[in-house]
Amino acid sequence: MVVCPDCDDMEIKLSFLSSFSAVELAIALFIAMLIFYLVGLRLSGRKQRSKIGPVESSVLGLLALLLAFTFGNASSRYDMRRHIIVEEANNIGTAILRADLYPEEERKGFRADFKDYVEARIAFFEAGADPAKHVETLRLADEISKRLWARTARLAQNRDNLIPSNQMVPALNAMIDIVTTRNEGSLSRVPDSIIWMLFALCCINSFIIGFEHSEEGKWRPGVIVFILAITISVFIILDLDRPRRGLITLGPVNQNIVALRQMFAND
Repeated sequence: MVVCPDCDDMEIKLSFLSSFSAVELAIALFIAMLIFYLVGLRLSGRKQRSKIGPVESSVLGLLALLLAFTFGNASSRYDMRRHIIVEEANNIGTAILRADLYPEEERKGFRADFKDYVEARIAFFEAGADPAKHVETLRLADEISKRLWARTARLAQNRDNLIPSNQMVPALNAMIDIVTTRNEGSLSRVPDSIIWMLFALCCINSFIIGFEHSEEGKWRPGVIVFILAITISVFIILDLDRPRRGLITLGPVNQNIVALRQMFAND
């Protein structure tokens, strides 16, 4: 039932790589791969080899496998976050509607708190990648949810409110619990160790291409296409894993919560 059980530690939970945007990491990877290619090119004094050896094929295959695995991981986390937001919007909407089961005076009190709660949840999304604002909006939502729960618990003690309370309690419980799920989902990222390994394999492959397939130390412009393709792939993975900033965001699906404002249009 607690919205933010560990708000003070939210910044600690953020990993090192999470402090950088996908664009910054992609640019750093592009430069690193280019440097490793040039180092391999510099160290190579042999003629171009026409075939790719088994070791090189294994390393390239490992990179392709890790790219596919990481993309699938980031994509599934993104879909999970979308599903949670839709579920939260449905839970809030259900709880708001069930407030109509109470007498008019209590109904007005419920709807006033629900209106503030919806604004708090919208503010949570609009906080972007600012952890301090996340903590602030979570605490605000926590205070409002406690007011809602206290009112529900008080009314449930009255036998006249047995039916509406039996409807409100599970709806309110689901509405509060989904906040914790969403908060943890937003903090869930592809582990740094996997990203570091992906970066390392990218650089190793760039070095191998420069060292093994250079033509007497000559520059091969086609390598830029390889490096650029890998960089774009990694950028998409990182952007999927950082939905609060970048090109791929959860803005469209969050409109489901923004649309809840219409439920208070006549208040």
